[in-house]
Amino acid sequence: MVSTKVQTSTSALRSSEAYGSALAVVTTLFFMWGFLTCLNDILVPHLKSIFELNYTRVMLIQFAFFGAYFLFSVPSAKLIDAIGYQRSMVAGLLTMGLGAFLFVPAASVPSYPLFLLALIVLAAGITCLQVAANPYVTVLGKPETASSRLNLTQAFNSLGTFLAPFFGSLFILSAAPKTVTEMAALTPEALRAYRLQEAATVKIPYVGLGAALVLLAVAIGSFKLPKIEQAQHRIGEKVNDSVWKHRNLLFGAIGIFVYVGAEVSIGSFLVNYFNQPDIGGLAEKVAARFVAFYWGGAMVGRFIGSGLLQRLSTRRLLGLCAVCAASLVAISMLTSGHVAMWSIIAVGLFNSIMFPSIFTLGVAELGPLTGDASGIMIMAIVGGAIIPEAQGAIADRIGIHHAFFLPVLCYLYILFFALYGAKPNSERFARLH
Repeated sequence: MVSTKVQTSTSALRSSEAYGSALAVVTTLFFMWGFLTCLNDILVPHLKSIFELNYTRVMLIQFAFFGAYFLFSVPSAKLIDAIGYQRSMVAGLLTMGLGAFLFVPAASVPSYPLFLLALIVLAAGITCLQVAANPYVTVLGKPETASSRLNLTQAFNSLGTFLAPFFGSLFILSAAPKTVTEMAALTPEALRAYRLQEAATVKIPYVGLGAALVLLAVAIGSFKLPKIEQAQHRIGEKVNDSVWKHRNLLFGAIGIFVYVGAEVSIGSFLVNYFNQPDIGGLAEKVAARFVAFYWGGAMVGRFIGSGLLQRLSTRRLLGLCAVCAASLVAISMLTSGHVAMWSIIAVGLFNSIMFPSIFTLGVAELGPLTGDASGIMIMAIVGGAIIPEAQGAIADRIGIHHAFFLPVLCYLYILFFALYGAKPNSERFARLH
C-alpha cells in the first residue's frame, strides 16, 4: 500500500516536471507569433507611404493576415487529428518561415499584392500554431488553473508584441517617409527607385525572422512533448457529442472575433492616430515606439492576470476588463491631446486577459473535441481582418479620431459574453469558472 502511494506520488511529480518543461518550450511559440503579428502595425504606415494607399486599402494588410485564420483554422484542426499537436506546431513554424522569406521577392519588385501574399502564407503558419498551441496549454495540467496557465503563456506573446514596435521602428521605419506632395514631384524613375529603397528595409528583418523560425521548428521537433490523449480526436473515432451543442463555444467564438478585431483595429491605427496634430503630432518613427506601450500594457496585464485568475472568477475579471476598455476608448474619442493618446494606450492593459479567458471559457470540458473547438475559436480571429477594414472605411469618411466607436461596440459584446454567453452547460464548469 505504501509502495503504491510512493509510486503514485513519484509519477505525479514526473508528470508535473514534464508539463512544466513542455509549457516552457511551447511558450517560445507564443512569443514568436506575437512578435510577427505586431510587426503588421509597423507595415501599415510603412506600406501606406510607399504605395500611397488610403486607410481602406492599407487595411488589406490586416485583412489578408487575419483572413488566413478563417481559411486555415479548420484544416489545421484536421491536421492535429492526423499528426498530433507537436508535429502540427512544427508544420506551422515551417510555414511561417516560408512566409517570412517571401517578403524578399515582394520587396524586390516592389509589389503590394506580393506583400499581401507573403502575409497570407505567414498567417497560415501562425494559424496552425495557434490551433495547436492554445488548447495544448489549456489541457496541460489541472482544469482549475487553465485560464491562469494560458494567461501566463499569452504574457510572453505580449512580450513579443511589446518588442516588435521597437524592432520595426529601428529596422523598417528608419527614415522619415516622403510626403504625398514630395512623391508627386518625383519622376516615374525616381518614384520607382524610392519605392525600391523603402521596400528593401523589410528584407533583412524578415530573412532573420525566417531563419529563426526554421531553427525553432527543428528545436520543437526534437523535444519530447507529453501527449495529451484525452484532448485529441483520432480520425475515424466516433464521438457522441458535437461542438455545436456547446453554447459557451459558440458565444466564445463571437467573443474572439470582436476582441481580436478591436485589439487589431486600435493597434493598426495608433501610428497614424498619434501623428494627428490634435492628438500627438508625432513623427511615424517616434509614434511607433509609443505603440509598444499599448502592447506592453497587455504583457503586464497578463502577468498580473495570471495571478489574479488563481483567486478570481474568470467571467467576473473578463467583464470588468471589458467595461474598462470600452470606457477608455470612449474617453479617447471624446478628448484630444495627451488625454486621448494615453487613454487609448491604456486599453492594452485591459485587453490583456481577454483572449486567453474567452478561449478557455469557450473550449472548456470539450474533451476529444478540443482540437475541433480550437479550430473554430481560432477561425474567429478573422475578426482581425474584417473589423479593421471596416474601421478603415469609416475613418476615410468621418476621420480616424471618431472611427474608434467600432471597438467600443466590440468591448460591449465581450461584457455580454462574460455576464451571459459564457454561462456553463454543467455544474462542474460553474465550479471551475
